[in-house]
Amino acid sequence: DYSCGGAESETTLRRNRTAFAEIGFRPRVLRGVGTPDTSTSVLGQALAMPVLLAPVGSIATFHPDGALACARVATAAGTGTFVGTLSHPAVEEVRAGSTAPLFFQLYVYGDRSWLAALVARVERAGYAAICVTADVAAYGRRERDLHNRYFPRQSAERPNLGDGVHVPDTVNRDDYNAALTWEDVAWLRSVTRLPIMIKGIMTGEDATLAVQAGADLVYVSNHGGRQLDHLPSTVEILPEVCGAVGDRAQIVLDGGIMRGTDVVKCLALGATAVSIGKLMTWGLAAGGEDGLRRTLELLHTEIRTTMANLGAATVADLHPGMLRPVSATAGSAWPADL
Repeated sequence: DYSCGGAESETTLRRNRTAFAEIGFRPRVLRGVGTPDTSTSVLGQALAMPVLLAPVGSIATFHPDGALACARVATAAGTGTFVGTLSHPAVEEVRAGSTAPLFFQLYVYGDRSWLAALVARVERAGYAAICVTADVAAYGRRERDLHNRYFPRQSAERPNLGDGVHVPDTVNRDDYNAALTWEDVAWLRSVTRLPIMIKGIMTGEDATLAVQAGADLVYVSNHGGRQLDHLPSTVEILPEVCGAVGDRAQIVLDGGIMRGTDVVKCLALGATAVSIGKLMTWGLAAGGEDGLRRTLELLHTEIRTTMANLGAATVADLHPGMLRPVSATAGSAWPADL
């Protein structure tokens, strides 16, 4: 339930999936695509595939090695992964155990001195970027967790908040991120040499503000439907954000991605790459590191197959003209086994 669920009525959670069914393809044939090249680059970090492993604070729920297990799989797959403020083990241990690009996902619990100390620690550890999560002004009401009395934040180890970084008393409060402003993002830009991502963008206006505040990457996310219910899906918002950002920043998206076709649709709409969260946790829970590795292998195969049949030899060949709106209910009467 913790991995599968969303906030309140889970309307946003469902929309994240149904929106992909409303996007069809316009394939071009006889394009001589050969074996499609799925490689790309995020903030200067070369990736073999345009799929990142999303930040999950309680990732140790699904594997005892937590973020380190994800980082090892990312290394094997030639991609990158996020390491969360609340994840386990410590940022230094994850960095030492992996050569993959690592992006630090930041929850802001304290004042600027606290933040500066944590960011300096992440820089020393050799991370590729800072990802500020902006969509948690108040912790979402996840009714499955409430029903199950499952609150992993309250019992999780927090090695990334120790080692000389003062742990504020806000760490267990639901409104710990409520005071964060664009001025704080601009200040963060002034005190770190690392690229900055802003995660949780769901409007063109906020995408513009993110770039103006110094963000190098805009991360389109509705927190997997786990924060504010009754939001549109992320893929619905993607064109609006791309239009606002233009070529001033890269764009990453998460939310509802389960297939290679979903990834290709996002890239065609303008995303640089996508992140997977639920799919990642399911792979880990089902088969440990081998399960997650196989999840990425299947996703990579589906991306290449979709690109080939669509007529795209490289990720750069994908564009909105390869997509068309379709009815999500078309074909719903077909037998399930077909």
